[in-house]
Amino acid sequence: MSDFASRDPRDPAFWDERFARGFTPWDRGAVPADLQRFAATEAPLRTLIPGCGTAWELDYLCALGWEVDAIDFAPEAVAQARARHPRWAVRLHEADFFAWQPAAPLELIYERAFLCAMPRARWPEVVARWAALLPPGGQLAGFFFFDAAPKGPPFGADPAVLQALLQPHFRLEEDGPVADSIPVFAGKERWQRWRRR
Repeated sequence: MSDFASRDPRDPAFWDERFARGFTPWDRGAVPADLQRFAATEAPLRTLIPGCGTAWELDYLCALGWEVDAIDFAPEAVAQARARHPRWAVRLHEADFFAWQPAAPLELIYERAFLCAMPRARWPEVVARWAALLPPGGQLAGFFFFDAAPKGPPFGADPAVLQALLQPHFRLEEDGPVADSIPVFAGKERWQRWRRR
């Protein structure tokens, strides 16, 4: 779709327009297998899902007894998520990731197409915020998109650049291929789990 009015992914209007028009190729409409596997091996964790979109993972994790907050700065995304998951509407927040504060210390930040939605120039801010929100021992786990294409979103990472950004704050504990990627990420994403130093 080349007729979108908003072209700046840093602006909530960019995402609002796409959600309102049903143009969400990043939304799989289900919970990825790697997250299901991870959740099955962990006790319930106090979790943040930034850039939650329609929040399939919120519904899944809350149903397992996890305490989850899901945030998105696009009002249309939050409205659609609340309509889709009314049982957990109180856990869905229209909020700016860089300003939002948890009510209690987090144990996990779940990454799913949030970093790659941000222009690469903002990635140091994202990583610094992840580090500030997680105490030592907390986990950053999810899907990381690797691609050299200059334009986005999604904006892909170079593995060495991502490691250089994360390693001062986090230790990589798990890294593996993703078997059930949706087309926009196919062959270019990895499940990773990082531990806050």
